[in-house]
Amino acid sequence: MEKIKVGIIGPGNIGTDLMYKVMRSKNLEMKTMAGIVESEGIKRAAGLGFKTSVQGVKAVAEDPEIKIVFDATSASAHLAHAPVLKAAGKTVFDMTPAAVGSFVVPCVNLDKLAEANADNFNMVTCGGQATVPVAYAINRVADSEYTEIVACISSKSAGPGTRANIDEFTQTTAKALRILGGADRSKAIIVLNPAEPPLLMSNTIYSIVKNPDEKAIVDSVNDIVRQVQAYVPGYSLRVPPIIDGNRVTVIVQVEGAGDFLPKYSGNLDIINAAAAAAAEKIAERMLKEGK
Repeated sequence: MEKIKVGIIGPGNIGTDLMYKVMRSKNLEMKTMAGIVESEGIKRAAGLGFKTSVQGVKAVAEDPEIKIVFDATSASAHLAHAPVLKAAGKTVFDMTPAAVGSFVVPCVNLDKLAEANADNFNMVTCGGQATVPVAYAINRVADSEYTEIVACISSKSAGPGTRANIDEFTQTTAKALRILGGADRSKAIIVLNPAEPPLLMSNTIYSIVKNPDEKAIVDSVNDIVRQVQAYVPGYSLRVPPIIDGNRVTVIVQVEGAGDFLPKYSGNLDIINAAAAAAAEKIAERMLKEGK
């Protein structure tokens, strides 16, 4: 069966886990893993029989067979990569907080972006993928004045890339809570938990709403959780909606799929699972349109 060929830039933990997710895809075919130096990720991809390169973005931009590219580098690197990939006609899934393209959370706005033929999909952040759906679910029935989230992840699952992008993480997540989540005002906080053994990713969503209809909020949150679980099976309600006056509190937990990363790295798994699910739908559209 015909599939859409994929290139991944950035052979670190995110890129490697993405590779394994692409390998089991119905519509995506892994072709090239690109980095800028020889690394364990490059060697691992080569060992699985995929093409590898240390020419970075150039390697995937110049390959006409590659239609979809995952950029798993850094926010600063993607700012340089984005125009190169756009000029090459690639559809890009940006795993960094660079926010060059449109924010996408699959269960919230992927269909709308696909219809608009977007070519750069920003996957927000791990915290954004975990919390924006709930923020959106609360806002659509209760009209959120303010939403604040706290993403707590295991220190062991926060690599150099995550640590280098902490500022971008908080700014990008907060922005997505307004643009996609619908809040009038927002704030995002990330906590690196050094506990041993490592704990699963936990996310607290706190909203002040104008229309605190308890049944509508509970039903809406339960509905969105089911939608996220369709592409992130380890996503679950740790604390169902608590409504106290006009304040709503929800806590969700994310357990990783364990494709490459440990199961406690739900923060990395959720953004990859979201990107893979989004790319799957875009690839299906490409195949139908004969692109």
